[in-house]
Amino acid sequence: MLVRGWRRSWQQRSKLERIDLYSRLTISVIPWTFALSWQLAPFKSDIRHAPLPLALGVALLILSLVQCLLSNRNVQLSYEHYLGVSVFPRRRQLPPLVLVLVSLALLATLAGVDGVNHAGLLLMTLNTPVAFAITQSLLVPVRTFLIQSFAVAALNTGVLAAVGLRGGPLAGVVPATLFGCLLTLISVRPSAWSLGVMWQAEEARDLQARLAVAEERLRFGRDLHDVLGRNLAVIALKSELAVELAQRGRPEAVDQMVEVQRIARTSQQEVRDVVRGYREADLSTELAGARGVLSAAGIECEVAGDVGGELPAPVQSALGWVVREAATNVLRHGDPRHCTIRLRSSADAVVLQVENDGAAVAVAGPGGSSGAGDDSGSDGSGLAGLRERLSVLDGSLEAGPARNGLFRLTATIPLGSAASSAHQEKPPAAREAPALQEERR
Repeated sequence: MLVRGWRRSWQQRSKLERIDLYSRLTISVIPWTFALSWQLAPFKSDIRHAPLPLALGVALLILSLVQCLLSNRNVQLSYEHYLGVSVFPRRRQLPPLVLVLVSLALLATLAGVDGVNHAGLLLMTLNTPVAFAITQSLLVPVRTFLIQSFAVAALNTGVLAAVGLRGGPLAGVVPATLFGCLLTLISVRPSAWSLGVMWQAEEARDLQARLAVAEERLRFGRDLHDVLGRNLAVIALKSELAVELAQRGRPEAVDQMVEVQRIARTSQQEVRDVVRGYREADLSTELAGARGVLSAAGIECEVAGDVGGELPAPVQSALGWVVREAATNVLRHGDPRHCTIRLRSSADAVVLQVENDGAAVAVAGPGGSSGAGDDSGSDGSGLAGLRERLSVLDGSLEAGPARNGLFRLTATIPLGSAASSAHQEKPPAAREAPALQEERR
């Protein structure tokens, strides 16, 4: 159960969230790997098998493991500090720093009692600052970290020289210490930098989507204002005039109210025209728009087949809405790298397919189908709204997982004479019913 739950949790994460988690886990494992290899290896042949050297070696190993625990506690906070999410409390670095100094003192004592040979000494010197440096490399600029690395190397050299280490082994302390610090730097810093860039790109993508929605709302609001502003002002004035005339018993009040009624009906028709124009979608325009929006979001979009220039206008409008909704679902509910839009038309039907390789959120829709982004809780939206539009043309919509981890949405509209004549025979009021019902909602 635990393995299945962990696997399900992993699959529910986006690719960026998986990379983030993988990077943090890798950084958490690094100090343990170095401690269990560089600190344990000298026990085999480098540390002299005597009570005092062995006790000092075990103490160094325990301190190194404690440093790993403290480093793992600080990794999350140091990452958030580097990404600018929060501020790392510097006091949390004080215990690891004290452990580094204590480890250096034990290492100097081990070297002073001649309890370790030169190879083992350099190996343990290499491991001493690693756990502390992992967090420190994310908290300070690279130049500051390099200066601190040279300071640690100088401190190690001075302390070991004070206990009598001379010659080649002493000269090797500096490169060994710097190698451990630089290895930590090139392992941790680029990973955090890459995560920062990817999260910024994700935030920019979300911001772009929100700005596009806000711009469309402003445009629609401006159109409604232009249509209704003047007419509502005239209605208000004529209503006031009609009230005054009625209070005076003048028969002209009836004429004014008739005029108000006429303007109100005209305004109602104009609003319907605006909404109908807003609801109409041109297939070629929507294909170009989907390709542009997906490409801007870093998703490779390929459009294949006839773009629908010879299709009837109602069919193009319906398929245009399918393309718009599919592109929206790819952006909102998936994390793809590639999206393919295919359009195939024949004498009998036209078929539009949208495939993407992202993990889409599948929601059961009407008729047992499933799709991404289908909001079954609100009529006329998402895939439910598309099915209503396609049903007017006797079309159908299917959405769900496909082979090789793909997610596919397929819209089919018949082009036979029976379907066309059935659509043409419907009265205008019947054809406008879905639009008007959605307007009233």
